Amino acid sequence: MANKPDKILSHKDNLQVLFEDNHVIIVNKRAGDIVQGDKTGDVPLSEVVKTYIKEKDNKPGNVYLGVVHRLDRPTTGIVVFAKTSKALPRLNKIFAEKTAQKTYWAVVKNIPPKTEDTLVHWLRKNPKNNKSTAYLKEVPNSKKALLHYKLLKKLDNYYLLEIALETGRHHQIRVQMATIGCIIKGDLKYGADRSNVDASIHLHARQLTFTHPVSSETIDIVAPLPNHDAIWNACEA
Repeated sequence: MANKPDKILSHKDNLQVLFEDNHVIIVNKRAGDIVQGDKTGDVPLSEVVKTYIKEKDNKPGNVYLGVVHRLDRPTTGIVVFAKTSKALPRLNKIFAEKTAQKTYWAVVKNIPPKTEDTLVHWLRKNPKNNKSTAYLKEVPNSKKALLHYKLLKKLDNYYLLEIALETGRHHQIRVQMATIGCIIKGDLKYGADRSNVDASIHLHARQLTFTHPVSSETIDIVAPLPNHDAIWNACEA
């Protein structure tokens, strides 16, 4: 049975919970949140979710939470966590084997060369500047990157694209779209001429469809767009 919530299940302390049961919790990440702790020392989303579960369920001890995947810090949208040790390896397998269907929305300045297309590049990550470079042919230490995009809507000064990922490479959407001249709004790292006020980029993990790791039901989640942003608001108008 498909699960398509038409509203946020919980919204406490800026945490938007889109789906939750005994084994899985899915939240709508805000721009600026880091999914897992890093060298910045900022409180990660994983800890916020743990606190939410602890308070909601009145748990006396430590809360188990497994990080299944990540989104870039300036990106918004769907993030999945495992609430049990039973669910975590199964979710890891689902994401590793690419059986989860991930759809993103991106706002770009320039119209793409085609209204819809498949992009294939080989990406090589440079850890020194935390940036990836796209190549049309395989080069040493590169990984194949594949995505499909289509033009959804023309806005006043921008274009809304829907992007379906087949691989999950470092900064994949950001670098592949920039390579064809469609730099994501606010993405200074990949060539935008100005940043967004809140340091976000206009890239949103919009929809995720996968088989529940325990119940085997089809879970289909759509994440609301950031509601404080005029351009995102125009995308749904």
